[in-house]
Amino acid sequence: MASILRQFAKTLIAPTARNAVALNAVRFKSTEPAEVKETRPTVRKADIAARAQLKDFGKYCADCLPKYIQKVQITAGDELELLIAPEGILPVLQFLKDHHNAQFSNLVDIAGVDVPCRTNRFEIVYNILSLRFNSRIRVKTYTDELTPIDSCNDVYKAANWYEREIWDMYGVFFANHPDLRRILTDYGFEGHPFRKDFPLSGYVEVRYDDERKRVVCEPLELAQEFRKFELEAPWEQFPNFRGANPASEEVDIKKTQK
Repeated sequence: MASILRQFAKTLIAPTARNAVALNAVRFKSTEPAEVKETRPTVRKADIAARAQLKDFGKYCADCLPKYIQKVQITAGDELELLIAPEGILPVLQFLKDHHNAQFSNLVDIAGVDVPCRTNRFEIVYNILSLRFNSRIRVKTYTDELTPIDSCNDVYKAANWYEREIWDMYGVFFANHPDLRRILTDYGFEGHPFRKDFPLSGYVEVRYDDERKRVVCEPLELAQEFRKFELEAPWEQFPNFRGANPASEEVDIKKTQK
């Protein structure tokens, strides 16, 4: 009889205990803070360690090539830039490609920049990549309308078309280039479209002639409203932009500038 009563008591107490455990679990969950969805914009945090490594590598390059590297700086996006003399294109790029501590074996792009107010109005920018160290570096040099730049086609084969594009768009001549021809404009095109003194409407117009049954190139005919220019060029209304420099941090390489 006693055993039967104990079994009956267990059947009454067990559901109550289970209910108590479930109630505590609900209370515990209710006290947890709800997840708040982040709505603020993501702000990039400065990597101090990475900037320190870039500074050290920039100083190292300047110590190895003091004759050609004139300035080392780090931009706001933690990108290392080497500003070099025009005659140092081949030595600097060969050093960055073959040196064991660099191994920048990939030429990503070559770009041109035209700043007409400077004596050396053109900047040539080389963007190169090191797959070994997963890092990038930017090499900049300068020239004018008449002074040629050494072609780096022997160092990076990818420079062939990039240099042809800069020659076509800016008119910068690359010495010892194997095939320096226009690449985007027509063969008979005159001028260089990316120069700041090139008119926005161009010099000539191209149309198909039904009588000749071919495409003809003729002098540009502008409507009267396009002939009234009060400024020398469209960008003259932004004089403050010319003196603006990109946010960058100079690296003290402690050497005599030439």
